[in-house]
Amino acid sequence: MRANIQSYLHKFLKPISHPPSSLLHLHTTTSTSPHHTQFNPNPPLKSQNKDKPTNHSQGDNKFNEAIDILCQQKRLKQAIETLDLVRSPPAAATYSALINLCLHLRALKEAKRVHTHMKSSGFVPGVFISNRLLDLYCKCESLVDAQQLFDETCDRDLCSWNIMISGYAKAGRVKEARSLFDGMPERDNFSWTAMVSGYVRHDQPDEALELFRVMQRYEGTKCNKFTVSSALSASTAIQALGIGKEIHCHVTRIGLDSDAVVWSSLCDMYAKCGNIDEARYIFDKTVDRDVVSWTAMIHRYFEDGRREEGFALFSDFLKSGMRPNEFTFAGVLNACAVETSEDLGKQVHGYMTRIGFNPFSFAASSLVHMYSKCGDIDNAKKVFDLMPHPDLVSWTSLINGYSQHGQPNEALQLFELLLKSGTKPDHITFVGVLSACTHAGLVDKGLEYFHSIECKHGLKHSTDHYACVIDLLSRSGRFKEAEDMIDQMPMKPDKFLWASLLGGCRIHGNLALAKRAAEALFELEPENAATYVTLANISATAGKWGEVAKIRKTMDDKEVVKKPGLSWIEIKRKVHVFVVGDLSHPRSKEINDFLGDLSKRMKEEGYVPQTENVLHDVEEEQKEQNLSYHSEKLAVAFGIIATPPGTAIKVFKNLRTCVDCHMAIKFISKIVGRKIIVRDSNRFHCFEDGRCSCKDYW
Repeated sequence: MRANIQSYLHKFLKPISHPPSSLLHLHTTTSTSPHHTQFNPNPPLKSQNKDKPTNHSQGDNKFNEAIDILCQQKRLKQAIETLDLVRSPPAAATYSALINLCLHLRALKEAKRVHTHMKSSGFVPGVFISNRLLDLYCKCESLVDAQQLFDETCDRDLCSWNIMISGYAKAGRVKEARSLFDGMPERDNFSWTAMVSGYVRHDQPDEALELFRVMQRYEGTKCNKFTVSSALSASTAIQALGIGKEIHCHVTRIGLDSDAVVWSSLCDMYAKCGNIDEARYIFDKTVDRDVVSWTAMIHRYFEDGRREEGFALFSDFLKSGMRPNEFTFAGVLNACAVETSEDLGKQVHGYMTRIGFNPFSFAASSLVHMYSKCGDIDNAKKVFDLMPHPDLVSWTSLINGYSQHGQPNEALQLFELLLKSGTKPDHITFVGVLSACTHAGLVDKGLEYFHSIECKHGLKHSTDHYACVIDLLSRSGRFKEAEDMIDQMPMKPDKFLWASLLGGCRIHGNLALAKRAAEALFELEPENAATYVTLANISATAGKWGEVAKIRKTMDDKEVVKKPGLSWIEIKRKVHVFVVGDLSHPRSKEINDFLGDLSKRMKEEGYVPQTENVLHDVEEEQKEQNLSYHSEKLAVAFGIIATPPGTAIKVFKNLRTCVDCHMAIKFISKIVGRKIIVRDSNRFHCFEDGRCSCKDYW
C-alpha cells in the first residue's frame, strides 16, 4: 500500500524539487493553518478556530502535505484528486488550504466537492472554515448553498451574519439581506455599511438614507468612512442637497472630515447636486490630492458644462507636477471635442506623446474622437493607424468622422475592415454606416446595411437606425417607401425620425408630407422653433406666404423663440463669435466692406442669391441684403481677412447652414483660393475651388 501511495504522490509531485523528506519541513515553515491564513471579510473573525483535530496515519500525513503543496502551486484539480484518496478526515489546515484556493480561483464546482468530502469524512468544521466556505459561496453567487450552510451551522459568529448580508446585498437581493440584518443578535459597522451600500448599489437611495438615520441613533455604533460615503451617494442619487449638507455636518462632528474617501464623496455630492463651487471649495481644502481626485474634479466641471474652468484646472494640475492618467486625458479630450477646441486638443496630444502614452488605452480612442469632431480627419486617421489594436470606439469615431466629412466611400471601406478585423460592431457603428450611405445617396446599399443589422449581426434595430433610413429615403425623394417604413415600425417614431423626414421634404418641396412630419414634431417638442422655421421655409419656397404668416403667428402665440444662429472661428487661440447682421466685432466695418466686394465678384462669377430662403415677403433687393450678413458668412469673411493668404478657414455653426450660404461659400472658396471648412449642426462641409465635399447632398 505504501508503495502505491508513494507512486501516486510521485506522479503529481514530480515537478517539485523537494525530496519527500523535505515535504514535512515545507509544511511546518509555510503554515496554512487557519490561524495563519488571512480572512478578508470585514470585520475580522472574533472567535477562534474550533475545527476538530484528528489523528492521522503517516500515509495520510503525506497526503495532507501533498495537498498543501499542490494548493501552493494552484494545482486545484490534482489537489482534489489527491483529497479523494485520503482515508481518514484530513487536517483542518488541509481543508482550509483547499477552500482558500477555490475562493481565489472562484472554483464553485470544486468547492462543493471539498464540502461534500467534509460531510462524508465526518469532519466537523469550526466557525473559521464555515465562514470561509460561506464567503466562497457568496462570492461565487451561489446563495442557495450559502444559505443552506448558514442554516446548518450552529456555531455562527458576527462574521457569519455579515458575510450572508453582504452576499445578498451585492447580488441585489436586498429584501433577504434586510431580513437577516433585522434578525442579527448584534451588529457592527460592517453590518450597517453592507446594508446601506446594498440599498445604494441597487437604486434604493431612500431606504439607504432611512437606515443611515437609524444607525446614527443606534447606541454604540459609530459611522466609518465607507458608511458615510454610501449615504452621500444616496443623497447624490436623489439630488438631495439638504440631506447631503446634514451628512457633511455629521462628518465634521465625528472627525471624518480629513479622510480622502469622504472628501471625494462630498465633492461628488455637491457637484452632482448643482453646487460645484462648494465641491471646488472642498477640493481646494484637500491636503493629499492625488491624480484620481484631480481627475474627478476636472471632470465635474466638464459634466456641469463649465468647460473653461475644467481646462483651467487641468492646467493647474499639470503645474502641480503630477502626471495625468488615461482617464484624465480622455475627459479633457472629450471636452475638447464638444467645444471643438482643436488647438487645446493638439497641445494635450503633444503632452501625451512627450510622456509616452499607452497606444492601447482609451485615451488614444479619445484622440481619434477629438480630431474627428474638430474637423481634422487626417490627424484622426494618423492616430488610428498608430493604434496596435483599435477598439470599437476608435473604429466608430473614424467611420462617423469620414461620414460627416463627406467621405462616405472611406467610411464604408473602413467598416468592411472593421468586420475583417473580427471586431463586432454595435448600433452606434451602424448609425455612422447608414449616415455615410445617406450623404452619398447610396439608397440600396443603405437598405442592405439596415437589414443586415438584425439578420447578419444579431442586433436589434434602434430608433436611430430607422431615423437614418428615413433620412436616406426622403433625401432621395422615395417618400412612399419612407411612409411605409414609418407605419410598419415596431416602435413609436421619435423626434429625430420626424425631423429627418421633414428635412427630406425641404429638399424636394413636399409640403403635404412636411405638414404630417411637423404635426408629429409639434406634439413631441412644441417648444422647438426649428420645426416651425423649416415648415415656414418649405411654405415660402412654394410661395405660400399666407401659410408662412400663420406659422409665424403660431410661434408668437406660443411664445416660441427661434434659436439664434451663431458661427464662430478660432484665430490665434481666441474664439470670435458672430450672429446675423453682427456689428459688434471690432473689425465689423472691414468685414462688411470685404463681403460687399465679394458679393460683386460672386455675381460676376454667376452667383444668384437663394432668396426663397428668406421668410419675409419683402422686395428681392431686401431679401438679398438679409442673406448677405448671415453669421457663417461674417465668420468666413473675418477668417479670410485675419489670416495669411492660403490659410485654411474653419468655421463652426450651431444650426444647419442655409442653402444660400452653402452656395455663396462655394463661390468664395474659388475666388479667394482658400479651403473653407464649415461644420454645421449636421456635418462638415469642406469647400475648395468652388466645390463642397457634400456634393450638394446634405
